[in-house]
Amino acid sequence: MNLHSLFAERFGGEPTVVLRSPGRVNLIGEHVDYNDGFVLPMAVSMQTDMVLRPRDDRKVVLYSPIFDSQMEFSLDAIEKQGTWIDFAQAVAFVLHNDGVELTGFEGVVWSNVPLASGLSSSASFEVAVALAFLELAKADKSAAEVALLCQKAENQFIGVNCGIMDQMAVAACEKDHALLLDCRDLSMQQVPFQLKDHAIVVVDSDAPRELASSAYNARRTQCEQGLALLQQWYPEAKSLRDITPDQLALHSGALPEEVAKRVAHVVGEIARTEEAVEALKSGDLAKFGRKMNESHASLRDLYEVTSFELDFLTDWARKQPGVLGSRMTGAGFGGCTVTLVEKDKADELIQRLIHDYAIATDRQARGWVCEAQEGAEILG
Repeated sequence: MNLHSLFAERFGGEPTVVLRSPGRVNLIGEHVDYNDGFVLPMAVSMQTDMVLRPRDDRKVVLYSPIFDSQMEFSLDAIEKQGTWIDFAQAVAFVLHNDGVELTGFEGVVWSNVPLASGLSSSASFEVAVALAFLELAKADKSAAEVALLCQKAENQFIGVNCGIMDQMAVAACEKDHALLLDCRDLSMQQVPFQLKDHAIVVVDSDAPRELASSAYNARRTQCEQGLALLQQWYPEAKSLRDITPDQLALHSGALPEEVAKRVAHVVGEIARTEEAVEALKSGDLAKFGRKMNESHASLRDLYEVTSFELDFLTDWARKQPGVLGSRMTGAGFGGCTVTLVEKDKADELIQRLIHDYAIATDRQARGWVCEAQEGAEILG
């Protein structure tokens, strides 16, 4: 997609700012962000690209060839329109409140981050818009500050109670690294993720995620219930992060059965993520793959957020030669899986998986071979 040509057709002349903002996939650490746990995302090859030029008025005008739609808003009259431009308005809203001197601009935005698949297409777009405004304002913000502002945009303006992982991964990831994010204090550690003869394959299940939001709210409530009960014995515990597997084993019988299962997933997944990071640091990809498999089993049996489609994709993948691990990623019920496989077998794995999955489910999966990419950046 030649964005410069599209820009010339739409607006005439040349853009003055070029930027990219990746999607992200979470390698391990699922449904623990709201329990002060650890997550391990990486930026993926799919990304949002934007070219733009400042305007003399205070309008933001964006053309999207994906939607074949040109939308605009005034920086002096930000209000929801019920379209994709609201995400740009949300970012303008929080940047203005943060004291950034906003300038209008016109641009073309394109993305190959799949929509509604759990690869953070919205966070990718939000961070891209934030970089555009900050570049025009010559305002200096760290990646973490950009991520927090974009999270605030989604929380306060869009009305989605998202965590910080998506925006932080999009803004702060480094090439050939995964980002270990401590969701308690937002401290970050770049973990080398050079797979050499292995690769990450991301597969979009093409399954709807309608259940994800109601199930998410129910699981959060059950985690809070579990913590409240465990605080009888461990009053110093501020979140499930503070409960060890041994402590849970002593008292899980006192919890309602379903609550005990949810808590067991969270406590186990937090420990598992730390073990997975140690495996990466020591170059033990086989162990990392085993932790991926254990994570999926826990999400299936204890947290109960997988689906026939996600279980089929991961079960099928684990039976293939060269596969070290496979798990669902994201909120669950639909969305994507992530698989660690020998690089020279990755393309064939995707082709065969798409074929067999279509027969089993009548759904059209899509797959990508992904390497850990740099976070969002100004290119020119």
